[in-house]
Parts: sequence; structure tokens; C-alpha cells
Amino acid sequence: MQPLPLWSLVSLLACFHGAQRMAATVVQDFNHVERCKDSLYMGTPPRGFLSPSLKRICQRYADRPRYVTLYDSRLRIPVYSAYTFKKTEGDRRVDYPWMYEPQLAEVDGNGNMMPFPQGYLHMKFEDSQAVLDDYSDVVLYERGHLNPDQHQSDPHDRAATYTLTNVVPEIREFNIGPWQQHEERLRVRLNNFCRGTAYIVTGVTTAGHMIRRNNQDRVGIPEDVWSAYCCTDYDRNAPHDVRVRFPTQAFLAKNAKEFSAVHEMTVLDLEIYLKTKMDVDQNFQIFYDNCVSPSPLPQYLHHTI
Repeated sequence: MQPLPLWSLVSLLACFHGAQRMAATVVQDFNHVERCKDSLYMGTPPRGFLSPSLKRICQRYADRPRYVTLYDSRLRIPVYSAYTFKKTEGDRRVDYPWMYEPQLAEVDGNGNMMPFPQGYLHMKFEDSQAVLDDYSDVVLYERGHLNPDQHQSDPHDRAATYTLTNVVPEIREFNIGPWQQHEERLRVRLNNFCRGTAYIVTGVTTAGHMIRRNNQDRVGIPEDVWSAYCCTDYDRNAPHDVRVRFPTQAFLAKNAKEFSAVHEMTVLDLEIYLKTKMDVDQNFQIFYDNCVSPSPLPQYLHHTI
């Protein structure tokens, strides 16, 4: 085989460099990154968000997109994470390292989430996102996943949930109580009755309260935690009380020590509530075309349980 001329090598290196840059994780549009939109129903993210401080993150781990997150770089928490549910036994791993998003701090940073290094982390990373020290001395709050590892089956998909761009400060009693129970009930429901792909969006509202460190506001504390799923291919022979919860349903709870039961409702009712709590416009919509099923149930069956 003849060696490549110098100009060809230069061209190849330029193409390779361009391909590496296309792997950017912080993106202008989720559709611009291959397979990033696979986490979204009809490839379409929730619409209607207004805040200019929001960053779109295609959560990449081991060089593959895993799910997507809309991140508030001012409050240093995700507004939502959107992912596809994978059937799983529900066990939980706790030995994955916590990671951060390099491209929130540097435009040309690594396109994959990276484990936090031992020792010094440059201030520009702390400016752009939460770091482990923000949670280390906080007694009331735990790192609560929006995309929980119990809803993933592949080890890499599960590892990818352990980034601080996917977690929010949750009251400990809420995190290990009502919300963990909700995640398990949802896992069982989708395992048993969703025949196709289930798309889930889980997010938060805030009311201005912050975790402080070194006398500075660091991380926004959620007031509410909410979630919604869309599964248009489901078991139409399921019991009636299950069937009316498809193709789509929503959940809402207060991030509180007491009185934080998870309320189940229609996605429309959740959207009406969120319009009063979030910086969104009147076109705010979680799922494209309201997750219309190819064979929808009669409208009278879609009611709040």
C-alpha cells in the first residue's frame, strides 16, 4: 500500500478534529447530536422554557449519548432530565463515581461526562455547575437523581446517571421515602404494561431557596419534584385501573420532610400547575402532541386517579 501524501494526512486530521468537536455535549439543539434525540418522544424536547441561563446537555458516557438534561447554570441544578425507561429488576448500584460536565466550563472540554478528580478543581468548573463540596456538609439534603439508575439496565446507562448535572438537593426523608417509592411503583408499572418504549421526563420547580457554601449561594433547592411518562404501545388488556393510566400520566410531590405524598394526575393538569411555577410560556408542553396514542382510549377514561 502506498503511503498517503502529506496533504491527505492533513485533511484526514482536520476531519477527525471536526468529528471530535461534533461530539460536543452542551448543544444548541438536541437534534444536532446523533442519537441524542432518541431519549425524547418523537425526538422532540419539552417546549416553552424561557430562561436564558438554561443549557442543553446531551449526557454522554463512554462516547455514547445516554439521555438529555436541561440545566440551569445559574441555580446549578437540572430543570429536567429526559430518558427512555429500560426494563430492570430495580436493584441499585452505589459504587459508580460521581461525575461532572466539562463543557459547561469549557467550550472545547471533553464531550463525555468525567469523574471528579482528586484534589483541586479549577474555579471555572465551580462557577458553571455544582461540585461535590456543595453536598458534603449538608445534613438535610441528599443528591436526588432525576434519571434514576433503577430505571436503567445497561451498566453504562446506569453509570451515566451519576453526574451532578442529573441530581438535585432532595430532603433526605423525601428522597428515601415517597419519591423512592414512586420510582419503584413506576418501574413495576412500565415493566409490566408498557410494550414499547416509555419516555420519561422528570424535573423540578424552585422558589429561590439555595444551598450556601462559603457564604455564597451555590445550589438551588427544589420546591416540587415532578415526572411524566409517555408509552403509546401498552397492554390494552391490562386491568381498567391500569389502562386509564396510559398512554401518559404525571406525578407531583413537595420536596419536604413531611406531607410530601406523590400525587398522580394527568399530564395536562401537571402542565397547568407548572405554568404557575416555572419560567415557561403558554405553549409549554412536556410531550409532543400530548403523547397521542395511535389507538387512543375514549377521552372520558383519561381522568385523574
